[in-house]
Amino acid sequence: MLVGYARVSTVMQDLETQIGKLTALGVDPKRIYTDKGFTGKNMTRDGLEKALAACRAGDTLIVPSLDRLARNALDTLEIIKELGEREVILSNNGMVYDPKDPMAKMIFTMLASVAEAEGGWISLRTKEAMARPSVRRKLRGRQPKLTPKQDAAVALHFADPKTDISEIATMFNISRSSVYRAVERHTRREAEAIDAIVEPSKSGA
Repeated sequence: MLVGYARVSTVMQDLETQIGKLTALGVDPKRIYTDKGFTGKNMTRDGLEKALAACRAGDTLIVPSLDRLARNALDTLEIIKELGEREVILSNNGMVYDPKDPMAKMIFTMLASVAEAEGGWISLRTKEAMARPSVRRKLRGRQPKLTPKQDAAVALHFADPKTDISEIATMFNISRSSVYRAVERHTRREAEAIDAIVEPSKSGA
């Protein structure tokens, strides 16, 4: 049996892309477990625990990439070790780790170390970039694609549980992450408008 696991650490990341990779690798959507809002450093994840619990001897746990499983080598190797002891095969986007194969074990140890290092490099590059005044000015100057009126329309559709995020994105010709940003902007504007009304009344009192 094939069991899939996918993870995103923020609502801005696209979980559907990872799920698409897993289904393309043959995983039944009903056997795909996910986590949202958890970083790879946090190993207390309900979806991961369910995915691991669903695996039996001879099954294969498939992840779209090794950093979705964990963000440091130690935690990754602990999971690989647990799966190996249970005779569960791990597949990293189609690259199979068979616990009985010494060469596969060596390769996955190297990949886990690379994944950990890559996470550190990304964090370092982000901090270095944000330290440059030109980058901060560019980020401040970036304007949203939608108008405030369109943000309000997106938020209205978003509030309807019958409307899927993908449908909203298609409707306004934006990405799924832009839908969340539009809702956030509209919510912030509403809060500011309420504050503008409340504050004068407090002063008058």
